[in-house]
Amino acid sequence: MAENSDLDKVWLVVSPQNPFKLSKGLLHEFDRYDMAKAAVADHYKLEVSDVEFHLPKPSYTIHTLACLTEKHPTKQFKVILGEDNLENFKKWKNYEQILEQFGLYVYPRPPLAIGHAHLGVTNTQLSRHSNVKMIEAPLLDISATYIRQCIKDNKSIRYLVPEAVETMIRIKNFYR
Repeated sequence: MAENSDLDKVWLVVSPQNPFKLSKGLLHEFDRYDMAKAAVADHYKLEVSDVEFHLPKPSYTIHTLACLTEKHPTKQFKVILGEDNLENFKKWKNYEQILEQFGLYVYPRPPLAIGHAHLGVTNTQLSRHSNVKMIEAPLLDISATYIRQCIKDNKSIRYLVPEAVETMIRIKNFYR
């Protein structure tokens, strides 16, 4: 998104608790924050934020955006999400407000394969909304789930994550 959109900078917001995900098995928020910082340390268009560490849990995007807007009134914030999450966006707290006041930048995801047919995930009215920008970018079909499984299976994650992150995972024995 940093290289394939008109965004000046992309902020990675580390969330202590996503309301749609179980916290069981999740690394501590400070470890995830440290890995995110290490991953983007050398990229001037990427920044890591711990803003949600100081907000009530679970973390709701609308609260995060309100806090960021208050702290940075000269900046205009957008929400970036994967195309696979667009269909469920209507389940987010105050999704209409997010859509109208901030807007979405949507990163493409590979189509879902069912049998021999491929189903795209953009068959949603939201993809045609004036505040939703579908971004053309290379498809990188590498998930966090896949990386964690490689680690559990003692397979190399070299080239799947930045070297600094790979080192942190190995030294701290994460995901074993």
